[in-house]
Amino acid sequence: MNVRIEDSWGRVLAPEFEKPYFKTLTDFVRERCRVAEVYPPGRSIFAAFDASPFDQTKVVIVGQDPYHGPGQANGLCFSVAPGVPLPPSLQNIFKEVGSDTGAPFPADGDLTRWARQGVLLLNSSLTVEAHRPKSHSGRGWEEFTDAVVRALAFGREHLVFMLWGSDAARKGAVIPRDRHLVLTSAHPSPLSAYRGFFGNHHFSLANAYLREHGQTPVNW
Repeated sequence: MNVRIEDSWGRVLAPEFEKPYFKTLTDFVRERCRVAEVYPPGRSIFAAFDASPFDQTKVVIVGQDPYHGPGQANGLCFSVAPGVPLPPSLQNIFKEVGSDTGAPFPADGDLTRWARQGVLLLNSSLTVEAHRPKSHSGRGWEEFTDAVVRALAFGREHLVFMLWGSDAARKGAVIPRDRHLVLTSAHPSPLSAYRGFFGNHHFSLANAYLREHGQTPVNW
């Protein structure tokens, strides 16, 4: 299939694009786009991959599905475009970044600045319908993004995986802990942030690990 995705990811993920589940998935997404409002826009579905090529990725943050409000989803998990009000989970992420690293609260919620430093902002499902959270779950995206995690886990070394919440933790079960740093905690949602997300120090721990292995830390 002709999938528009960054070249290095296109090579790594080529076997997935030829599998029956992926054709079924893309047929489903195209049909839903015809009859419903689907986020993010088609050009942004693979934005996380375009911004962080396979061999430049050094940190992976796993989200759930895209934001389902108008104008929010931009293809990077937890991220919104400049000018869009910050969703509560993103506000909590920035609070933890500030508490952990001393970084100031940013002017906007566009995490492209992280992605361009090698942070893959990967949602488990890459599309969703307006006002219908998890509406495209169970349709094949999870199998695809599982393949992404496996490709990084076994094709690269010394990456940092940040897995927030039980869904993300399950996705990381295949990652060899002797090869990568796997950081888990509660999800940054207001429902769970005070149960272990705040104070997890993931951002400073990630940078310490990157430095230890000769990589440039992320400017969070």
